[in-house]
Amino acid sequence: MFILAVAIGAILMAVLARYPLLGPLIAGFIAGLIASGAVRGLLAGFLAGTVVAILVAIVTTGSAAALGWLMFGPAGAAGGGLVGAVVGAGTLFAALYFGVLGLIGGLLGGVITS
Repeated sequence: MFILAVAIGAILMAVLARYPLLGPLIAGFIAGLIASGAVRGLLAGFLAGTVVAILVAIVTTGSAAALGWLMFGPAGAAGGGLVGAVVGAGTLFAALYFGVLGLIGGLLGGVITS
């Protein structure tokens, strides 16, 4: 049930990310409801937020490397991967932001169900 809570929370986090404060709180809250329990809700909300940011970092780095490869060959792939990693590093702040707000929402959802 915990993995399902993280997966549903991550999907909701990706969909509701356009709403800066309420989106991550609602996604974490729903993940906490599904996980049922204060500690499990905390962890489910936090992981739901960080999983999305990690996936964005991987996609950014991979797509920049692929584009560099198509345009400039092996050297372009290395350069594109580096640029993608630097740009993707901005997702670290998003991971912290979404993770902390998901943690708060998960705590609230977990407390309600325990």
